[in-house]
Amino acid sequence: MPENTLNLKGRDFLSLHDFTPGEVASVIELAGEMKEKQQRNVPHRFLQGKTLGLIFEKASTRTRVSFEVAMYQLGGHPLFLNTKDLQLKRGESIADTARVLSRFLDGIMIRTYAHTDVEELAGYADVPVINGLTDRLHPCQVLADLQTIKEKKGGLAGLKLAYVGDGNNVCHSLMFGCAKAGLDISVATPDGYRPEGEIVRLAREDAEPAGTKVEILTDPVAAVSGADVVVTDVWTSMGQEERRAERLKVFAPYQVNEKLVASAKPDFIFLHCLPAHRGEEVTAEIIDGPHSAVWDEAENRLHAQKAVLALLL
Repeated sequence: MPENTLNLKGRDFLSLHDFTPGEVASVIELAGEMKEKQQRNVPHRFLQGKTLGLIFEKASTRTRVSFEVAMYQLGGHPLFLNTKDLQLKRGESIADTARVLSRFLDGIMIRTYAHTDVEELAGYADVPVINGLTDRLHPCQVLADLQTIKEKKGGLAGLKLAYVGDGNNVCHSLMFGCAKAGLDISVATPDGYRPEGEIVRLAREDAEPAGTKVEILTDPVAAVSGADVVVTDVWTSMGQEERRAERLKVFAPYQVNEKLVASAKPDFIFLHCLPAHRGEEVTAEIIDGPHSAVWDEAENRLHAQKAVLALLL
């Protein structure tokens, strides 16, 4: 095991809301240590002999590759499980699937649509369950985001993050992550596309001890004003394709471009979980420009998830 006093063995990783600020900080610190070990070619095979099942209902590039490589580099073995190949698609219940897989595996990562499915899987599994993405939350991504911000800014507490776009799963997890890490967050979305009220309420509760703010606005300029970090995401997620034309029209004023980021701090960094659609939610000048940290952010999915795996499994 890594030399980290944090004891999360056996825990599920479904939402950042479930973890204390100290636990989140320790995971991010360990992620940095994992990155340093890899850069120095120092072996860190903390999960020798362990097996992780990877259940994918949603297609993936970064999640699948980063989790598979993470397990290999930690000395364990990843097992890709497409839901089309599981009995889940032939009527077997989530509960029964969880009970059976728990007899074979040391942990389960799932990337799916309904967050309730992940909660049910975790409720019946006897091994740790990791949320690789649901329509409600994307906690692994936000751990990588926080790691990237810490690397670029030298710390987290006291910074302002602006999120512009759809009040989706990334937005929800960013609110929890910022609240736990001591950042102010300003979210700008069109009316009708705001984050879930319950998520906002819980994030504000999480932010109270640190005295940080969780703002929900409709004006993207106001949200980005004075921001240290500017974040966006695609306007049309998987499963929303039939509403693409409508969404392009509604979100057009929320594009992250040179005009919008002029309101941010001069040394702001830009983040995007990818895949990106240049010319839609962000212009090429921003995502490919000097303020962009998206490639470090993408790489840090590997290191942040290694930290989670090493601590949980």
